[in-house]
Amino acid sequence: MIETNRFLIKPLTYNQLVKYMQCDNTLEAELNLRPSSRTMSPELREAFEQTILPNVADTTKNYLYSTLWTAISKEENKMVGDLCIVGEPNPEGAIEIGYGTYDEFQGRGFMTEIVAGIIGWARNQATVKSVIASTDKTNVASFRVLEKNGFANVGETETLLNWKLIL
Repeated sequence: MIETNRFLIKPLTYNQLVKYMQCDNTLEAELNLRPSSRTMSPELREAFEQTILPNVADTTKNYLYSTLWTAISKEENKMVGDLCIVGEPNPEGAIEIGYGTYDEFQGRGFMTEIVAGIIGWARNQATVKSVIASTDKTNVASFRVLEKNGFANVGETETLLNWKLIL
């Protein structure tokens, strides 16, 4: 678990991921948290079914690089957003992150602190040398999170900006 000033950032186990997918507050109950109104986009559900759950179930892999890390507000005792690492470090030592803040908590600077927390964790992993991310060109809030955490824009596609932070 990672702790920042305002958050506990907890990596979810396989069984907790299954409860997360149900969106019925059973995960919140297990973690002794206040209920949330979170929902799961079809894209996230597909990522769970096709990638996240199979990778977390694979005991030959370090699940911390595949699972969802949920961010819990200490003040509100509630899940406010999530972050995931998209697999173990590549041969150059890069890990890719993806993240999102639940609608009711957006615009409060939460994800900037949560991403900083995972960067701090990554710095202590011997095999991790950099963190990369991609953001939609139109998602200003998302790329501001990366800019505030010291990421540099390293390229783009037609729709995405690519970012990198060397640790």
